[in-house]
Amino acid sequence: MDTKVPVSFVKISKALSRFPFPPTDIVVGIGRGGIVPASLVAHQLNLPLFIASINYRDDSNQPNRESPEFLALFPATFPEGSRILLVDDVAVSGMTLELLKKTLMDYPVKTFVLKGKADHVLFPDIKTCVHWPWHAAAKPLIYES
Repeated sequence: MDTKVPVSFVKISKALSRFPFPPTDIVVGIGRGGIVPASLVAHQLNLPLFIASINYRDDSNQPNRESPEFLALFPATFPEGSRILLVDDVAVSGMTLELLKKTLMDYPVKTFVLKGKADHVLFPDIKTCVHWPWHAAAKPLIYES
């Protein structure tokens, strides 16, 4: 039985447009799951976007490593004092966000997720698994206002 709830782009877009983001200079998305949310946030805030390729969980959301690992070199050099917002779709344990925060320890960093544990959460009331509209397994929605 599929217990994932669909969340549409319209719902996400409306929530992002109302969200009180912290002062931010650079958005860093965690690839794979955070690429689309980080792109939406960077667009909303009109800020530069960087992607950190890190992996910890597989497509069924189960850990596939002992701990999160960088899959590619991440350029962790930004202008001094840049306020960075780390973005992912979901944070369960927070370990992936913490790995990136340690890498960026010379900068003021805040975390933002659509669902889960972070400094800022777009949908704090959603406790079930979610079908994000950009996932292949998501059920297409014709229109939702």
